[in-house]
Amino acid sequence: MASSPVTLTELLDPLGECMTPEVARRVIDLRASPEASARMQLLASKSSLGSLTTAEREEYESCVAAGTFIAILQAKARKMAGRDGAT
Repeated sequence: MASSPVTLTELLDPLGECMTPEVARRVIDLRASPEASARMQLLASKSSLGSLTTAEREEYESCVAAGTFIAILQAKARKMAGRDGAT
């Protein structure tokens, strides 16, 4: 069973609370490489068309899960950075 974003957010609360301002800035600035972004676009497009292979679907789902994880970490980093005056 997949974790809901709310559960994942709650699980990551302690990590967000222990970020230093420097770590928060680095997390906020995380971006996928151009190659990874292009691959995700291809997989997303194939998913919309219903033409993913089993292996591609697994890859796509893993990437979506990783993206959700990173987005939640970035939100926590932004909150921490705002609380401490970091940008």
